[in-house]
Amino acid sequence: MSNKRRIQPEEEAPKVATDSTASKSPKENPAQKFLSAINVFDYLDKKSLINVIPFIAFLTGIAMLYIANSYCAEKTIRDINTTQKELKELRSEFITGKSELMCKSKLSEVAKEIEPLGIKESTMAPKKILVHAKTKLTE
Repeated sequence: MSNKRRIQPEEEAPKVATDSTASKSPKENPAQKFLSAINVFDYLDKKSLINVIPFIAFLTGIAMLYIANSYCAEKTIRDINTTQKELKELRSEFITGKSELMCKSKLSEVAKEIEPLGIKESTMAPKKILVHAKTKLTE
């Protein structure tokens, strides 16, 4: 057991500030972070970035209109689908009502319905009423 060496913990070196943390200001706002991220290769300066801001705003506006248009189109499609479902339902109700009306308006069905009222079907054929052209009504 005496042959084994004990491993001594190495002393930790004091941390030294690196150049990347030393060059940045402690309170950098998000806009400055974004501009520094865009300007990776030192290609853009402040003046050229300020000149591009209206174009970026224009593109942002177009993107917002595109998103709004897609939402509007989806809403219209949902409305069309619900209207088609309602149309199918109303069409089936119409066909059902029409078939019931045809069944109930048959002469035999009408006779069955009015029999409890004491009204019976006429067995005599209808007669024509003729009006002669000679008779005139006076005013």
